[in-house]
Amino acid sequence: MLEYFKTILAKVSFDRWLFEKELKKAIRSLVPEEIITLRDWCYDQFGQIYESILNKCFTKALS
Repeated sequence: MLEYFKTILAKVSFDRWLFEKELKKAIRSLVPEEIITLRDWCYDQFGQIYESILNKCFTKALS
């Protein structure tokens, strides 16, 4: 599932709203270890563009 969500996020990264929607869906579907892996990957791939979205979504997910 993790690789599937990485693919989806990469494909929708052109649109801020879709990216956030799919990221939230991924976080709901994954186990904590996978969420941490996804977080690291997202910051590496999209940190420059969507840092505020990543901060918001992962802060809630990992608290």
